[in-house]
Amino acid sequence: MEAKARQTNIKMPARKLRRVINEVRGKSCDEAIKILKFMPYFAAKVVEKNLIAAIANANEKLGVGSSNLKISEIFADESVTYKRARPRAQGRMYKRFKRTSHLTLKVMKIK
Repeated sequence: MEAKARQTNIKMPARKLRRVINEVRGKSCDEAIKILKFMPYFAAKVVEKNLIAAIANANEKLGVGSSNLKISEIFADESVTYKRARPRAQGRMYKRFKRTSHLTLKVMKIK
């Protein structure tokens, strides 16, 4: 059995999330929380919050604590891209793309 947590429309590019989730993929939940606490990236706080939500979902659904869970699947997908303009010299405008992403995290019981 698995429990999952999703967060959509995170105002951060998926590639910045991926450099964090690649470090915790396949680890136990307790170990992953310890790793995420000391990572210097803002994306680590987003992933940690989602992991805590998945642990809470597993506690409700499966009745197990975080010590008996491991991350079975975690991935970040790209979401909508907001197009913005930046004023430049001589009345010109340059395009700026504000990328967003979705984060999905699944935890499963350790056998």
